[in-house]
Amino acid sequence: MRLFLSSWLAIVLFGAALHAQTGCSGMGLGIGASLNGFIPFPAENLWNQNIASSPVDPNSDSIINFIGTNTPLHPDFGSGLYAGQSIGIPYIVVSGTPLVKINFTAYGDESDPGPMPVPADAPIEGYPKPGSGDRHVLVLDRDNCWLYELYDSHMLKNGNWDAASAAVWDLLNGEQRPYTWTSADAAGLPIFPGLARYDEYAEGAIQHALRFTLQYSQAAFTPPASHWAANSTNPYAAPMGMRLRLKASYDISGFPAQSKVILTALQQYGMIMADNGSSMFVSGAPDSRWDNDDLGALKQVPASAFEVVLMNPIYTAANIPQGANPTITSFTASPQSVAPGSPVTLSWNVTNGEYNIISPQIGVMRGTSATVVPTKTTIYTLYSTNQYGRTTATVKVTVK
Repeated sequence: MRLFLSSWLAIVLFGAALHAQTGCSGMGLGIGASLNGFIPFPAENLWNQNIASSPVDPNSDSIINFIGTNTPLHPDFGSGLYAGQSIGIPYIVVSGTPLVKINFTAYGDESDPGPMPVPADAPIEGYPKPGSGDRHVLVLDRDNCWLYELYDSHMLKNGNWDAASAAVWDLLNGEQRPYTWTSADAAGLPIFPGLARYDEYAEGAIQHALRFTLQYSQAAFTPPASHWAANSTNPYAAPMGMRLRLKASYDISGFPAQSKVILTALQQYGMIMADNGSSMFVSGAPDSRWDNDDLGALKQVPASAFEVVLMNPIYTAANIPQGANPTITSFTASPQSVAPGSPVTLSWNVTNGEYNIISPQIGVMRGTSATVVPTKTTIYTLYSTNQYGRTTATVKVTVK
């Protein structure tokens, strides 16, 4: 949660966070669990904004032509297996899960450090045979309302995990990833809030934007994205974060039930470009209750039925926002020297920070203090992050 000097504003935000956390605590548990109506991130977050009446981008026609007007929408999720793999990006909701270490194999400098509550049974994208794909792991912590997302994930024999990258998302706040940083997705976006989920369909509506991929993208991003992975220099290739909206004039009345709910969401909330991949593939979570024949009707919808929502601003290397990293004014341990197994209070004071992580042992934290019980001399590191970058500080606790 962003830390502010103004005490009254902090109280307002704390009250709002408590209200949202009540909804988070109502989520089910397990793989593909129902969120029971909880919607990640505040209503004003870009994922949750209804853009049915937002203006069209002046380059919309050219962008759609570059994608290919006849390119069909494709549901990249469903029930059952394809080539031995589940269809979609899975997730798991956990409670009371022990924190484990995350070892980074590629993008550690742009990742959030562990520890994280990733259980041994967390499903890897493509399970039961995840293979060599993106191997995403998505974990929602019901107790504390955080979302953890890993890319290229591999569980180790000791219970820890290897990952190419990882990001933590505050489900109560929905922070901006640091500009130019990736996440578990190429656009620097969270994956989970963009998934079509069966529990939403069962409730009658999807009330957020969906995630989708395109074959080509340029070296640019637009909010809510923070990162690009360019593979095209064409000016009409999509910037990461671009939002498509199904035209209001497109008749969805004849579509079957599951497809109709998804198409309604695409008219009201659209879909956000999050990664390079097959064009017009829209993401969802696997679930045995999806009807693949019903979802297959989405393939009737061509790219020409979509329009690009106005992109403003668009960031390139020439105009990436600049600002101050968080300021850590103090990070202390009391006492600083203890006998083995004795409690120690870590305290910190941070301004201009979006979220704070203590490593090892603690992980991501709200508030300004935490208790640790070190069994050996340990150097604790505080990582404070905002949209411009990260600041760190350390404190050593000596165990005698």
